[in-house]
Amino acid sequence: MVSVNVYLDKQEYGKDKVRLLKVHRDSKVHRVDDLTIRCLLSGSSFTTSYTEASNKAVVATDSIKNTCYVLAKSSKVVDTLELFAAELGNHFLDTYNWVEGAHVTIIRHRWARMNIDGKPHTHSFWRDGEETRQTDLFVKRAAGGRRTVELKSAIDGLLVLKTTGSSFEDFVRDEYTTLAETKDRILSTCVDAQWEFNIPSAPTENLLSTMAQIPFNKIYESVREVTCKTFAEDESASVQATLYKMAAQSISNWRSLNRVSYALPNRHFFAVDLSYFKGTKNLAEHADVYQPLTDPSGLITATVARSPDTSARL
Repeated sequence: MVSVNVYLDKQEYGKDKVRLLKVHRDSKVHRVDDLTIRCLLSGSSFTTSYTEASNKAVVATDSIKNTCYVLAKSSKVVDTLELFAAELGNHFLDTYNWVEGAHVTIIRHRWARMNIDGKPHTHSFWRDGEETRQTDLFVKRAAGGRRTVELKSAIDGLLVLKTTGSSFEDFVRDEYTTLAETKDRILSTCVDAQWEFNIPSAPTENLLSTMAQIPFNKIYESVREVTCKTFAEDESASVQATLYKMAAQSISNWRSLNRVSYALPNRHFFAVDLSYFKGTKNLAEHADVYQPLTDPSGLITATVARSPDTSARL
């Protein structure tokens, strides 16, 4: 029995880890979208399901799961995660007038087309690593029959490595320092990049068409390309310096981006000292045999935001 005064501060519920594969057969060359979806609903009408054990307002999570499949069947935008997430969120607000907000997260798993006898195969694919594309959308009702959207998209698990073009020097040295400075090192990280969109509120009936004006797929491809190109070409003085260039370039490229964030764990590769074996040289400029160490790792994070007076493409 609760003996102190408490209240329900916040809540949302729904279905998680809904697995869905959409096959696009609109031409002889098939395409696939392999998705993992989470849909969570919120609103004051759900309070009594927590505080009074009343399910009168509860949409069963199994129904939420089924909705994902039904809408995927009819949707023309499953291959654009942000728009499909908006379709799902909008559906729950349209269908259940007591739902105040819908929180939709979609993860897309990468499949690459097979090349057979030097030609792209029309309907066969291979799993292209653990990298994923993600989007996280929260749509809620607003005054005057409008809806507001908070939208972030991301790349997660993009593992990159370069064998030169990175240094680390002139850092703090004190009684705790054992790391040697280096003018040239292997640089590797597993990229977690996230970008936040500026989505203006819109009348309910115009929300999806307003969002459709933003080239979400092109922005994803651009952020990924900028990330890889900057990583490869930058003469990196530190992970921090390279991260900042990546984020600043993507914000400069796209007016619809407000913020870009990165989390970059520094995967270390240490040259193995082989001098114990007949004086074999494998340190400094002689190094070509390394020991990979993923733990412990450095972790560099930052968010770069747009200044109010900057402009760029859509």
